[in-house]
Amino acid sequence: MNGFFELASRRESCRNFHNRPVEKEKLTACMEAARLAPSACNSQPWTAHIIRNPKLAAEVAATTQAMGMNRFTSQCPAFIVITEDKALLTATVAGKFKSQDFAAIDIGIMAAHIVLMATELGLGSCILGWFDESRIKDLLKIERTRRVRLVIAVGYSADDRLRPKVRKPLEKTSMFID
Repeated sequence: MNGFFELASRRESCRNFHNRPVEKEKLTACMEAARLAPSACNSQPWTAHIIRNPKLAAEVAATTQAMGMNRFTSQCPAFIVITEDKALLTATVAGKFKSQDFAAIDIGIMAAHIVLMATELGLGSCILGWFDESRIKDLLKIERTRRVRLVIAVGYSADDRLRPKVRKPLEKTSMFID
């Protein structure tokens, strides 16, 4: 149990990337971890678009920086852009019946797998929800009907010091019912 807690405590949102390129093998390992993530009815309603090309990475970074946000992405050498696919019919019907957006939940789980694997491999990461979806679609030639759900910045951290984690206490986030 200590191994996972140690990994979870090391994982943080990196906002200071070194411009060193990320090896394709490490990004592939992150995607293997994502592929193993659970999803409703094993639907896996996502596609990951992995960007390592420096020019394209700079353009993707720019799509995350409107209104002064996410300026740190300019130094990031790689991005994983996650689009939502159509879920399996069983997951879609179940989601409508139970008023749940299973695809969004599934994408969140797979993103957690990606960033935890990145940490395990010595990489930093930051999950971004602030981006210009239309510009990303144009850059990556993604169909207009698809949704870009997340952009994950991935690279080597320029600073190895971990920041203290400020989190709510367990009593504020969990309720045990015996």
